[in-house]
Amino acid sequence: MLHNLRKRISRRAAAVAAAALISGAATGAASAAEWTGTVGAQASDLTHTALAFLPNEFWIHAGDTIRFHFVTAELHTVSFLKPGQTRPPAFSNFGINGGVFIGCPGTNPDGSSVTNAACVTSDIGVAGRSYSVSFPNAGNFKLVCLVHVRMTGAIHVLPPSETLPHDQAFYDREAGAERTGLLSEANALNADGNAETVETSPNAVTAGLAVIRSNGGGSQTVALMRFFGEKTFVRVGDTVEWTNRATPVAHTVTFGTEPFNDMPPSPGVTLDEDGARHAVLSSPNESVNSGFIGVLGQETIGAPEAPLDITRFRVTFTAPGVFNYVCALHDDLGMKGTVIVRP
Repeated sequence: MLHNLRKRISRRAAAVAAAALISGAATGAASAAEWTGTVGAQASDLTHTALAFLPNEFWIHAGDTIRFHFVTAELHTVSFLKPGQTRPPAFSNFGINGGVFIGCPGTNPDGSSVTNAACVTSDIGVAGRSYSVSFPNAGNFKLVCLVHVRMTGAIHVLPPSETLPHDQAFYDREAGAERTGLLSEANALNADGNAETVETSPNAVTAGLAVIRSNGGGSQTVALMRFFGEKTFVRVGDTVEWTNRATPVAHTVTFGTEPFNDMPPSPGVTLDEDGARHAVLSSPNESVNSGFIGVLGQETIGAPEAPLDITRFRVTFTAPGVFNYVCALHDDLGMKGTVIVRP
């Protein structure tokens, strides 16, 4: 269902590109350097994706610009929050499919200056878009994606009199090495995925896998956007259990029509004694949505203790049939599954 949001983003991209061309013609060539990086990486079949800035650490001079190129179907932002600012939610409380991007608040035009005096953020970006920011003053700046936690970077801005430690060729090599490492790690996870589906139920499906990596620039996450055990065979009366093991990536288990607001569970979804959400389906024509499941909060010193995350969703099937389901957040990436219920 995210294709609707991506269409809106693509239409806005044309207007942004035209404005950038007009601005460039008016100001002329800049004497400062422009550096380049990429946002995200993905497998050709969209099975797995790297939630990462590549590379995620730069040393540049005051007055320089960095242009970030979005290269994946997954949604990202290029954002610099004001030091001490509370991190805002990416979308309104209508969920991602029907929601409006909040920004920090709002968005900033291409070529905006980062100074730590105010938040600067791009709009939501997907493949084919780019966004640049300039750094007029020396200092150190934290780069984040407002859509994904644990996707960070560092920009070190030095006075023009200091010698930079690296050139663009170095950053290109670093980006390639980080990309290869992240996607290779995803391949290893993929090989283990189906063997790790059994949790607390004999009919278990793993709803995504992920690994968080860190380096001197911050955090990067590699995620597998698939259901492991995506075709499940059960009998009438059986219960299937989905577990999101893709911290910190949210997923849903959605049968039938995707709701406008995919964040909360559907009416009628109950909580089991162990905190897992539970629904009952008696026909393939019925619709039910798990809501977001996964370990979405992170332990942070100084922040109030969050309640236990809901990582599991169970469905009991009371009639035979073929029940197709998707992750409402990542169905465009191929995250789909089927439960075949026999008499």
